[in-house]
Amino acid sequence: MSDHLSILSEKAIQLLKSLISTPSFSRDESATADLIAEFLQERGIETQRIGNNVVARNKHFDSSKRTVLLNSHHDTVKPNAQYTRDPFSPDIEDGKLYGLGSNDAGGCLVSLIATFLHFHPKSDLAYNVMLAATAEEEISGSGGVELITPHLPPIDCALVGEPTKLDLAVAERGLMVLDCVAQGQAGHAARNEGINALELALDDIQWIRNHQFAHVSDFLGACKMTVTVIETPNKAHNVIPAECKFVVDVRVNELYSFEEILEEIRSNISATITPRSFRLRSTSIATDHPLVKAGIKMGRNPYGSPTTSDKALMPFPALKTGPGDSARSHSANEYIYVDEIRGGIEHYIHLIEHLQQSSS
Repeated sequence: MSDHLSILSEKAIQLLKSLISTPSFSRDESATADLIAEFLQERGIETQRIGNNVVARNKHFDSSKRTVLLNSHHDTVKPNAQYTRDPFSPDIEDGKLYGLGSNDAGGCLVSLIATFLHFHPKSDLAYNVMLAATAEEEISGSGGVELITPHLPPIDCALVGEPTKLDLAVAERGLMVLDCVAQGQAGHAARNEGINALELALDDIQWIRNHQFAHVSDFLGACKMTVTVIETPNKAHNVIPAECKFVVDVRVNELYSFEEILEEIRSNISATITPRSFRLRSTSIATDHPLVKAGIKMGRNPYGSPTTSDKALMPFPALKTGPGDSARSHSANEYIYVDEIRGGIEHYIHLIEHLQQSSS
């Protein structure tokens, strides 16, 4: 590794240690936003604070040029009960940096910040490079990417930092949650009375369980529906329920819109359906996009991610990739390898360099 990359790596690791030491649960990220802003400002970089989000532009930003956004989040979940280490103590042992948020997504975030530092002073960029360290990703909150998007210049593409082992998440499942209500008619269970809403709901659930949507994605496979909650208001055993509510978790591949999925379900079940939100839509970026092509040339594998991220909230093409392993996310005694951070910086710089060259 060159001296320049070694210096960037050391800065990134020190910043990550500071972030781990500072609790930053979703909707309570002000302190880590302060840390990130101060880190950038100490290096002569102007920052913009939007809520608990920190945004910065390259020094020679030119509004006539295209722009790539570097994004990852600085909020974390709360530590689970199986932690045996102090989740806020950034200890390095056997090449592993331990601490809450180290893998998800601190390693990605500081690697992207180091990448931004690399490109910030350059005056000959074909693409502007912007940085956005955002909040509320872990809860898909409205105070993160959605809050800053109206304040950004036009964005042509983005790198979203999440732990993928540096592989290329070119597609991501969307999530649509449906609240369903089957309506019947109350009656006495001992007599042949009423219309059992629970039985109506079970008929609908049977269809949901067995139905297969026609279009299967090469990256994400088939759309998947799972009933996760079912309930009636009844407390008495001898009353035919007049109403039965159930919840459906729908994971949508990139070949369908939410509206298409919803119409197909409504055409086949009797319950009334109310979607909770259309926010977390499925996304994809073309495999011939310069960012993806660069990653493939580096030997990285394109794949479809079953989990959602802030990529779902971006109205522009975005590639999800980064150091770390998603299997460690939200786990007890979370860690990232120090070498993964160094590799992440090299990975991101190479992707951005290829993007710059692709437009020349």
